[in-house]
Amino acid sequence: MYKIYWTEKANSDLLRLYEFLLPVNPQAALNVVDKLTKAPDVLVSQPRIGEQRFEYEPREVRKFLVGKYEMHYEIKDDNILILRIWHAKEDR
Repeated sequence: MYKIYWTEKANSDLLRLYEFLLPVNPQAALNVVDKLTKAPDVLVSQPRIGEQRFEYEPREVRKFLVGKYEMHYEIKDDNILILRIWHAKEDR
């Protein structure tokens, strides 16, 4: 059984996205964070559902879309590490 871990950068991304939406629509900010924190639950049973990102080889990093957000995660042994989260229109 896979276990999900959030990296410091992914947690920072959640906070950044929340703070961006908060002044405009506080309820939307809460909804987005809630949706993004629950989304990886599906990866426990289907860890390879996301598109593989070959530029990270030999690591197994994949991209998972959650609405308008892109979540990058790594499969490492029995662990899923949530690495980063961006809005699709965001500059990186």
